[in-house]
Amino acid sequence: MLKKVTNTAKSMQSVVARSDDGTVQITFTIPFAKISKAREAAAEVLGKDTEVPGFRKGHAPLSKVLENIPENTLLEKTLSGILPELLAKAIKEHKIAAAVYPKFELLKAKEGEDWQIRGTTCELPKIDLGDYKSELSGTAKAKTIWTPGSAKDAKPDDNPKSPTREEKEQQVIKTLLDKINIKIPKILIDEEANSRLAKLLERLEKLGLSLESYLASIGKTAQTLRSEYEAQAKSAIELDLILNEVALKENITVDTKEVDAAVSAAQADPKLAKELDTPERRRFIEVILKRRKALDTLTSLV
Repeated sequence: MLKKVTNTAKSMQSVVARSDDGTVQITFTIPFAKISKAREAAAEVLGKDTEVPGFRKGHAPLSKVLENIPENTLLEKTLSGILPELLAKAIKEHKIAAAVYPKFELLKAKEGEDWQIRGTTCELPKIDLGDYKSELSGTAKAKTIWTPGSAKDAKPDDNPKSPTREEKEQQVIKTLLDKINIKIPKILIDEEANSRLAKLLERLEKLGLSLESYLASIGKTAQTLRSEYEAQAKSAIELDLILNEVALKENITVDTKEVDAAVSAAQADPKLAKELDTPERRRFIEVILKRRKALDTLTSLV
């Protein structure tokens, strides 16, 4: 169910609709005067690099520049000059904790009339871990895995085998996903599934295979593959959010030296090392290391 909240100002109108899974839609109504002004500013910037017959680059009149700029290019530049400001105001006024940058859709763009644009983003769900430690401790009863013995009347307890660390981790992950219910915004699932599909297509291209031939070889349809990737994406996002919450509950921290070590591990690939050694990437590495520590902590309970 969508719950709508409207905010009106002389410069714009924004309507926010929130759904139960955390999806947030923001619909902006932008006065055409503001659009016109932004379009002129965009044309002036684009005109500096636009070739107009009969004029030196950057010296053609605005009317001629507009005739030589692709419509989509001008539209994109125009909106990029408006949307960040409108989005920032809407997020602040409606108290939106946006987890991802919105995807925008042009709803109405008639000349001389107010425009309407809808942005779709989401907020991260609140995580209720419940008594996760007791749930995981309960799996300790299944710590051993029976392997058939050579004796004719061997019983399951006769030849126990201690589970490997990887098996313990998989048990922890399964328990967490089974016991902790989270509503994941569809936009997050779609983005993760799209990313996984894009990587698959990239690998297939390198191998010289088409998606059609690949699907035929594994006996699946495009829809089946998409559904599988969406299910995988949902589980991966759920696990990340759960481990983030566990790290918070357990006061798990990662110091600068640990991040430095992770960056240094990539020194064999100078290009990769340079990409990783940025404030944004270092924060991402810190999050990954916290999740790893959280999983280690939980695995020790099994």
